[in-house]
Amino acid sequence: MEEQVRLGIIGAGIMGTGHATNLTAGKVPAIRLAALCDNNPEALDKAMQSFPGVPGFADADALIASGTCDAVLIATPHYFHPPLAIKAMEAGLHACSEKPIAVYTLAAREMIAAAQKTGKVFAVMFNERTNPYYAKVKKLLEDGELGQITRIHWTATHWYRTQYYYDMGDWRGSWAGEGGGVLMNQCPHQLDLLQWMFGMPETVRAECRIGRTHHIEVEDDVTAFLTYKNGVTCIMTTNTGESPGTNRLEVAGTRGRLVVEEDSIRFTRLCQDIPHHLATARAAFEQPERWEIKVPITGEYTAHCGVLSAFADKILGKGELIAEGAEGISGLMLCNAMYLSSWTGKTVSLPINDEQYWTLLQEKIAASGYKRR
Repeated sequence: MEEQVRLGIIGAGIMGTGHATNLTAGKVPAIRLAALCDNNPEALDKAMQSFPGVPGFADADALIASGTCDAVLIATPHYFHPPLAIKAMEAGLHACSEKPIAVYTLAAREMIAAAQKTGKVFAVMFNERTNPYYAKVKKLLEDGELGQITRIHWTATHWYRTQYYYDMGDWRGSWAGEGGGVLMNQCPHQLDLLQWMFGMPETVRAECRIGRTHHIEVEDDVTAFLTYKNGVTCIMTTNTGESPGTNRLEVAGTRGRLVVEEDSIRFTRLCQDIPHHLATARAAFEQPERWEIKVPITGEYTAHCGVLSAFADKILGKGELIAEGAEGISGLMLCNAMYLSSWTGKTVSLPINDEQYWTLLQEKIAASGYKRR
């Protein structure tokens, strides 16, 4: 096999052209941009002008069958991720999907099955896993530095979007075009990191508010309550209409507290385990002795380029993926569970009922103001 992977990008929108720019700038040496595709003539023409000499295709099937590529990166609207990834893998190409890998878990299972059947490399663009701050948190948790985790609180209100953003494409902000709102488009990163660091909860209860600050038919404001098997609770809040927003993860344990915010990790470490201190303290308001620790951060945030570099290395037999495609179903299930809870007004147990979710989603799609072409 060549030392460079020939990559075709399907979808020449904001993300697709961003990836193409990184590749042509040489930021992922193991990948060569081999083709671009978009079924929108204006978008394709613009891409051809921006990346002269790169073959352009108006049809994804034609790109997949062209022989110009070893792999594809799918950067289309969400509903097209599963069928395109499956077609590519069945045609002998490796596939990397932008997040989310699918809109609903049934489709994600079909993608995973196709990868297993064909043996092709299947990756998902969870670039936040390359963030050294979250990698450090995961390591601290695995090493037991916080003792037993007792509480998680993630405020992700930094996803501010104007009405103009939603009006840029008629598929945005609709059930039929996008498959959801902030949970489906912006927050998959936090949902993936949540399960990556803490595992999957047992139950989910959520309130998803439709068009609270925008003229859209999907949610732009969510508060969710997650419960884990060992009694740990998590509150997640996210929206696209708050400014200034924040991205703040707080994790409490029996040996201290971590706060990740504004490119820093604040670790308040207790000298005694809380259960022991609670039982042995001889004063009503005594607090455990604590240390404020400056957590050292090493490593580079390689973002999208890091994910693509690992994708190429896996194809070339030189390394492992940042995020296997099969792992994408976990964050998606959290997303689907939050919708299902909000739609039914009930607490949802995991794993969700895939068929129930799909059926209710079809009702949303049928009533949607956007009709997919």
